[in-house]
Amino acid sequence: MSSVSGSRETSTPLVLPVSKSVLWLAGTVVLALLVYYFIGVDQGALSIFGSDMHVHEFVHDGRHFLGFPCH
Repeated sequence: MSSVSGSRETSTPLVLPVSKSVLWLAGTVVLALLVYYFIGVDQGALSIFGSDMHVHEFVHDGRHFLGFPCH
């Protein structure tokens, strides 16, 4: 029989200050809300871009895949 001896590596935890973690959380929430708006809400009539349908047509198939009604 052979004996396997190896060194045990320890990992150091990532220490993130509270102020930085709040910024990361806020940025993630803002990004998630923007994605949710453009995929789930933007439909031309409710668009922040007026009657422009480019965003709606760009995410049209994704809307159906995620279960959002659009027409």
